[in-house]
Amino acid sequence: MAEAVFHPPRRKRRVFESYEAPFPVDVGGKDFRLCQAEIINNNVIVRNPEDIEQLYNKGYFGKGILSRSRPVFSISDPQLVAKWRGVNTNMPIITSQKYQRRVQWAKSVLQEQGLDNCSITRILENYTKPLGLPLSTGDGAEPTGDSCTRGGPRPGHAQLSQNSAGTEGAQSPESQNGGSEEGHAAVGPGRSREQEQGDSGEQEQGHSREMAEGSCHRDPPVLRGCQVKQSPEQSSWEGMDSRECAPEYVLVQEEEEGSSSPEDDSTHAQENLVKKEVLVCRKNPFRIFEYLQLSLEEAFFLVYALGCLSIYYGEEPLSIVKLWEVFSEVKPDFKTTYMAYHYFRGKGWVPKVGLKYGTDLLLYRKGPPFYHASYSVIAELVDDNFEGSLRRPLSWMSLSGLNRTTANASKELMLCYLIRPSDMTAEEMSTPECMKRIKVQELIVTRWVSSRERSEQDEF
Repeated sequence: MAEAVFHPPRRKRRVFESYEAPFPVDVGGKDFRLCQAEIINNNVIVRNPEDIEQLYNKGYFGKGILSRSRPVFSISDPQLVAKWRGVNTNMPIITSQKYQRRVQWAKSVLQEQGLDNCSITRILENYTKPLGLPLSTGDGAEPTGDSCTRGGPRPGHAQLSQNSAGTEGAQSPESQNGGSEEGHAAVGPGRSREQEQGDSGEQEQGHSREMAEGSCHRDPPVLRGCQVKQSPEQSSWEGMDSRECAPEYVLVQEEEEGSSSPEDDSTHAQENLVKKEVLVCRKNPFRIFEYLQLSLEEAFFLVYALGCLSIYYGEEPLSIVKLWEVFSEVKPDFKTTYMAYHYFRGKGWVPKVGLKYGTDLLLYRKGPPFYHASYSVIAELVDDNFEGSLRRPLSWMSLSGLNRTTANASKELMLCYLIRPSDMTAEEMSTPECMKRIKVQELIVTRWVSSRERSEQDEF
């Protein structure tokens, strides 16, 4: 058997973050944080934003359920964010089409709850009406359009307007005539600083009242982001935090028809009608939350090895032995894959699920943002004689195909054999303490190329 040649990990070209820590545990114990997770439909979910940031940034545990990897999902349209980059706000910016799609989703859920169409229409109209929220622009920053006016601070329809036809400082007829009955307003050059500050104070009070009125007990569950109880397994979802019960505000880009010279006669005004793009503040009727989903191996490692996670089923936290039993029932080969995960994590690698490449684990140096995966790992539990019921017996054809797939992805195939003593009983395997008697042997599979081997022999 030839000796394995270890190749250095391939570093990614574009790295936009710094390496914080290998584990989400404070070594000194000063800032130690005990995170919480829940078992929902046989999945381990972390919902607290602070816990999500702690677990992913320090060790890259889990995956955002709405993101590719890092939990950074946002409903904002990137093109609109770039277009309105001068708007200093932390609210998402979406198109009117996407907003109407969410209104339809909310309508469908309300219909499933047995409400009649009149009630649904009234609820959605009251919930999605334009709101007045204070908006401000950055220091000297302007949107990429030709003009932009700051959103009206009156407690009505807050908006930022932008002339799509390129007219400088164009305003809607409602704003030039002092506002419509619905409270459309935009700050124009004719308003004094005192008026703006006074109206801003009124707007902040209106915003506080709006937030108070949008409390969790007044809005339907679909509109406030709170989920309806569906099964005993999901009873833990009833304890919603303030983030999920509070309404979410979004800026919707809409188009309005305005006149660049409203004082002219009607014929001339019709010729000068232009399309204005405005940002209107509304409530999001159908909220989608980003959660962190942990694999069973990651969740158990955080509980057993690091002690920085508590996993709840309903309202009861599960013990380590109970988790070992539950995870083994959910995933029959959990014991094998976890032993391999625990071993490589202890060696400094960051193991992730290798389902995409047909293996059990992928091994990263430091984490996925910094390096490409170096190895694809298949874990097998055998006895002292390397015998046992293999999880996936490989033929020469399947092994060659798997090795070729791994090599095409610039990785190496590794077989990880977990060797248990022949006298180990099933009772010992019922607790994670059995890992103390487990030995590990790694075998790297490489493709033998006859021409390359012959040329190397000729050099000698």
